[in-house]
Amino acid sequence: MKKLNLTDCIMLISGSMIGSGIFIVPATMALELQSPILLILAWIVTALLTVFAALSYGELAALMPKAGGQYVYLREAYNKLIGFLYGWTLFTVIQTGTIAAVAVAFANYTGVFFPSIADSEIIFQFGVFSISTKQVLAIAVVWILSWVNFRGLQIGALVQNFFTFTKIGALVVMILAGLYFILTNQPKQIEWSLPSTFNYSALPTIFGAALVGSIFSSDAWNNVTFTGSEIENPKRVLPLSLFIGTLGVLLIYIFINYIYLYCLSYDAIATAKDSRVGTLLLNTIFGNIGMWIMAALIMVSTFGCINGLTLSGARVYYAMALDGLFFKKASVLNKNEVPQFSLIIQAIWTSILALSGGYNQLLDYVVIAVMLFYILTVAGVIILRKKQPNTERPYKVWGYPVIPILYILMALFVCISLLIEKPGILIVLLGIPIYYLIIKSTSKN
Repeated sequence: MKKLNLTDCIMLISGSMIGSGIFIVPATMALELQSPILLILAWIVTALLTVFAALSYGELAALMPKAGGQYVYLREAYNKLIGFLYGWTLFTVIQTGTIAAVAVAFANYTGVFFPSIADSEIIFQFGVFSISTKQVLAIAVVWILSWVNFRGLQIGALVQNFFTFTKIGALVVMILAGLYFILTNQPKQIEWSLPSTFNYSALPTIFGAALVGSIFSSDAWNNVTFTGSEIENPKRVLPLSLFIGTLGVLLIYIFINYIYLYCLSYDAIATAKDSRVGTLLLNTIFGNIGMWIMAALIMVSTFGCINGLTLSGARVYYAMALDGLFFKKASVLNKNEVPQFSLIIQAIWTSILALSGGYNQLLDYVVIAVMLFYILTVAGVIILRKKQPNTERPYKVWGYPVIPILYILMALFVCISLLIEKPGILIVLLGIPIYYLIIKSTSKN
């Protein structure tokens, strides 16, 4: 059986992280933050959060290199209920919601080349419910990539590596084009100070809410841990790939935001049509052909992102099924040693979510749930140090306990800013009665 090596893991991390967000969310963030310095600071804070979390996850990944990743860490640090709540939320919101959002973005940019693919092109309607050609394409891509992953880990990894190398190359081209434009034209004068009318008393809330975009754009880096049992020398490869993959992508993100600011006016970023900042950038550099180039880049980027999320998510449901906390059939591997049933039910629920909302609505559901479980998992590093002090740890998080504690405090700030407004917490809590129903049903059998 093919095992994932260090390159495969870095590509899986990078490919899962780089989707559509970096080309879209800076518009909303700029509108909310009202200042270039706050925009850049938001991406820097997101980078620190993500790298701190990745360093902490590295210890857990090396300690427990098993299929299921974060689900296993939470189960061992706390109990089966917390592990189940994560798996439940991953299935109902985090993984499937992210796949659906990215698939919708893929279909949206495909519409640049084929205008018949659009929200306005309705192919079925019953009352207020309708299905558009854009939704159909989004769902089709989900199923195509699920089928590709039925064929085995090697095929999924090859697809992932190809599209990740391609989209990283595309991002580099985008950066080089921006640098060329800056060097050959008068760069924009950036006002780095806060505007005189800025409401300082609302800064914590505004800043925390704006981080939704940058955190979503940087999410899914932890998906590599879901494939822990399928990785070569996981005790070394997992921690190393988590650090290299997350840091590399986030440095690119920060640099791209500088490119946006020096090539476009701040107002232009904040008011970009349909939030397509990336399209506006290349349109400014190359003229009308830039719109086509950007659409192609985002299609490549989102396609690879969907594949990475599809490949990794099914491994969690497989691990849960082995514990009796998910559909029993999800614990069965097909002839290619792939959890095919998990891939199928993941695709079914993702398809339903793709019919239920657009990109921004799906994003809101995902972020608060993601942050809550990141906090619990990083805290799990400290808990397991207390519970299992004598267990061999091939890798220990650098700067312990400062790095985990810093992450927890920073992430709590973001969560508190979002908790009242975002609906993800309700879906997490709904998992509690479902867990006890499953336990009761299992005990009767």
